[in-house]
Amino acid sequence: MLKTRLTPFVILSALVFGSPDATAKSSETPHALDGQNSELEETIDRELEMFRNAQVSLQQALLIAERLHTGSRVVDISFDGAANPPVYRVKNIQKEQIWENSIDARTGSSIASDKHAQSVKDLEAQDRRNLLALRAVRQKLSDAVVVAERSTRGKAISGGLIDEDGTLYFVIVVDTADGLKQVLLEPPRVRDR
Repeated sequence: MLKTRLTPFVILSALVFGSPDATAKSSETPHALDGQNSELEETIDRELEMFRNAQVSLQQALLIAERLHTGSRVVDISFDGAANPPVYRVKNIQKEQIWENSIDARTGSSIASDKHAQSVKDLEAQDRRNLLALRAVRQKLSDAVVVAERSTRGKAISGGLIDEDGTLYFVIVVDTADGLKQVLLEPPRVRDR
């Protein structure tokens, strides 16, 4: 995800429409860069402008990534405007493998040279626990993106998983007319119904 680039910049918010099974969590924080590091702000602004001009949306890139590895689930996706060409960096899980791919944000094609796999066993313990918890939910990251975009009336720039106090959330960063918003959605577990 764009954690390192956007986390200090993100405004937390969310009202969840259209997903009675998901629980949303939100809060608001002030702009963490006010009066500081104008170079970083300019870099973020440039990247956001590239994202806004991308021909392929994050939702489209998610669908493309899901077709790359039949039976896989996307667990993380983010826009990378620093790449040439701009791409969506995507991680899929399929059985015990994490596939990392890049989807061209202009054409929607997969960039073959940016494709590689990693064993789930090689991940940190917290990441393995998150992936295990993901198996117990019926909602996909693409479902969470739809909910976040509808509720904020924006366009998702990244999405992934986060564990907060032992609870697994989908975290979606959305570009809105009011700035960036971070939406946390607690997916319903299979046994919750």
